[in-house]
Amino acid sequence: MKKSSLKLYFTLAAAIVSASSYAGNKDRSGQAGATELLINPWGASTGVFGLNTAHVRGMEAMKNNIAGLSYVDGTEIGFSYGAYLKGSQVGINNLAFAQKLGSSGVIGINLQSMSFGEIDATTIDMPDGGSGTYKPQFFNIQVGYAKSFSRAIHAGVGVTYVSEAISNIRASGACFEAGVQYVTGSRDNFHFGVTLRNVGTNMRYSGEGFAINSEAPEDETYVVNRLTPTDKFEMPTYLSIGASYDFFLDEKKVGESEQPKHRLTPMVAFTSNSFNNDYIGAGIEYSFREMFMIRGAYRYEKDIASTENSTTFYTGISAGATVNTRLGKAPGSPNLAIDYSFRPTHRPDNGVHMFSLRFLLHGKNSEARKQDIINDVNGTTN
Repeated sequence: MKKSSLKLYFTLAAAIVSASSYAGNKDRSGQAGATELLINPWGASTGVFGLNTAHVRGMEAMKNNIAGLSYVDGTEIGFSYGAYLKGSQVGINNLAFAQKLGSSGVIGINLQSMSFGEIDATTIDMPDGGSGTYKPQFFNIQVGYAKSFSRAIHAGVGVTYVSEAISNIRASGACFEAGVQYVTGSRDNFHFGVTLRNVGTNMRYSGEGFAINSEAPEDETYVVNRLTPTDKFEMPTYLSIGASYDFFLDEKKVGESEQPKHRLTPMVAFTSNSFNNDYIGAGIEYSFREMFMIRGAYRYEKDIASTENSTTFYTGISAGATVNTRLGKAPGSPNLAIDYSFRPTHRPDNGVHMFSLRFLLHGKNSEARKQDIINDVNGTTN
């Protein structure tokens, strides 16, 4: 057995064994915090509800399966905005950067924040508001590294710092993730991926907001400052396993060295959550020359079709599209990609819209990159 294959099997086994300590305890449903870590801000992958675990590529892989970050062949910069339950004033802002290092390694940075608009501040004496407003601050920064160990095996790791705060209460923590992708087939058209995300420290809220001045119970002549204790909470760990296959519809009409124009990629994925229902879903993506893509998916979880018993506001359906154009005619010219996705919801039925803008500055072409990976594995590079 090849050394690269042994690495893959060992990594997959380690991920699954590690996840067994976190996943599957439904008695803890709803007890996790920092659930913003479950939000994927990118318009491309949310078009299939994140079911592209096996073949997600580029900087957006940092919010899905970080192994896909290894496919960056130059520089990628992207921005995304999400209108969460349109009309609720909840917005998701995301900025990311990825840079290839050497022949097969890539480093990435992702900044994500949430905005909630202004919320009326209430007090014991003014329970209906009138004492001003405040703005919650949810922010996380993620740093990741991914590497192509061969043409077939790609892996990555990352760490995320999480911060949640209002004016006088805050909590912070850190979590880790790891992912693997395996590719095989005559045109690298079979994909398999595993990722374990949000394994981290406990978090606990603290601050002056938990303190209150009150009269002493035995002597009303002085005031006692009482501090309410808070309990710690865990992060929303999950394990996702997925597979996909690229069907090149015009493969018989082109030569082995030519790239087919039409690609159809069905995909499936299963996600085991520590604190939420497990998900299973299937999706499909059609691409023309990798310039125009449309996609859709359905993700199922327990009671999702019941308006009374469902624990999510999603209906399970998602759809999206991408326009990817080259800025210039010369080989190696940068690309500009625009992504959009929509996921309908119930209770309320406003839906979730995601918009992404990605700028891709290429390095070496993909074939040269693959050869660099092969040479690096064989020890023939300088």
